[in-house]
Amino acid sequence: MKRTKRTEKNNRIWYRGQAFSDHGCDPEFQEIAQGFLCGDVTEHGALSDPQKALIRLTALTATQTWKPLARYTLSALDAGAAPEQIKETIYQCAPYIGFEKVQCALDEVNQAFQSAGIPCPPANQSTVSEETRFEKGHAVQQKIFGADTINAMRANAPAELKHIQDYLSACCFGDFYTRGTLDLKMRELITFCAICCLGGCEPQAKAHAGANLSVGNTRETLIDALTQCLPFIGFPRTLNALTCLE
Repeated sequence: MKRTKRTEKNNRIWYRGQAFSDHGCDPEFQEIAQGFLCGDVTEHGALSDPQKALIRLTALTATQTWKPLARYTLSALDAGAAPEQIKETIYQCAPYIGFEKVQCALDEVNQAFQSAGIPCPPANQSTVSEETRFEKGHAVQQKIFGADTINAMRANAPAELKHIQDYLSACCFGDFYTRGTLDLKMRELITFCAICCLGGCEPQAKAHAGANLSVGNTRETLIDALTQCLPFIGFPRTLNALTCLE
């Protein structure tokens, strides 16, 4: 199929014909952007359609691209992503991009849900309590990165930074990685993409590239996910992320 036909088809199927719609003010830019997103990137790779849609939501959230987020939320629903998967994808970004930024993203997602007749709030996905969040988070850290690595990191932290290590175990991993709906492989994939979309976090991108491999994601999966991020973050951050992966 010619690229122009793929563009037309995928814009209609995936984006309700609204990808980069600008009401005719910049038709040349719209043609280029639609061609790249719909004609090149959307069909690329072996990720499932819901996974591709969730990765795009991750990229938009991490880059604080709020305006089109509701539209891409509807696209994710059309692609077969469950409302709970969408919410958990946005939640998973919080420890990496900041809580208020995620709240801004959720405002847009909730508007999309309202327009689609999806009730809020979603079913509770938490599996920890105030008493168990640190313990369960620490266990997830060890599972992903190895007990020796995590224990050494905690033991070697200066006294004035011990609280950061505690927050990392209890909040980042306890409050988020232990939640339901998304499995550990998908949560790590979202985390890797969110960090790569931020830019300037290459040490963490390298660490989470390794973490993805440790939980069962492949190099090809990570490349496919970064490809879905590319239209939203540009070539420099994508190439930097690929360098971290290598």
